[in-house]
Amino acid sequence: MPIKKWIVQYVIALPIIFALLASVQYLKGRSLEYSIEFGILWALVSVTIFAIRRFYNYRKNINCAVCNDLPNNNQDSGGRKT
Repeated sequence: MPIKKWIVQYVIALPIIFALLASVQYLKGRSLEYSIEFGILWALVSVTIFAIRRFYNYRKNINCAVCNDLPNNNQDSGGRKT
């Protein structure tokens, strides 16, 4: 299971999602405190939902072209055999 890969991806994604959501709320005229709270909460919710679904797909051996986590698919070179 590619736990290290997932952790690195989520560590990168979490602050990006937080910054995006918090800045949108701030630009909409909300207070800075509310915007930060909103960004943290919904960034955690969205990353958690994605992680749970990704883990489920990994366990059920469901291919995800974006994630490319399944061992069989990591060697695949876009349908071409080399």
